[in-house]
Amino acid sequence: MKQFLIMLITAFIVTACGNGNEKKTDAPHASSEISGNSSVKTLVVNDDPNSVYVFYFHGKQRCKTCIAVQDVAQEAVKQMYGDNQNVHFMEIKTDEAGNKELVEKYGVTWNALIVAKGDNHIDMTQNAFANPQGVKELLKSEIDKRL
Repeated sequence: MKQFLIMLITAFIVTACGNGNEKKTDAPHASSEISGNSSVKTLVVNDDPNSVYVFYFHGKQRCKTCIAVQDVAQEAVKQMYGDNQNVHFMEIKTDEAGNKELVEKYGVTWNALIVAKGDNHIDMTQNAFANPQGVKELLKSEIDKRL
């Protein structure tokens, strides 16, 4: 019964954050702004074969869990890979026109946490929202696979 309740709560949280209709696509690489590791936002293109990107997509309205996932993910990348020029955390606002190509590439409909290197990417949204405090370990595992 306890396990059923945990699964029910997890499903509710993921659904409440609005990412239930996510689609995967193979669109071309897109541009966006870098955030977190850089105090100055810089236009980057996601075609560097040596770089791993941790994308956190969000809209204007975010729940506490959404904010917690971003905070934990951004801090984890900064702590574990702050000195690695090949790992970048990128906050992507889904409602900004300049981010449209990147949003379409990953089929994001609301909030999402995606680790990508070239065409190799994984959507970590469900796991991250089910366990925001476990995001650090999940990110380390997925980033290390791509380095």
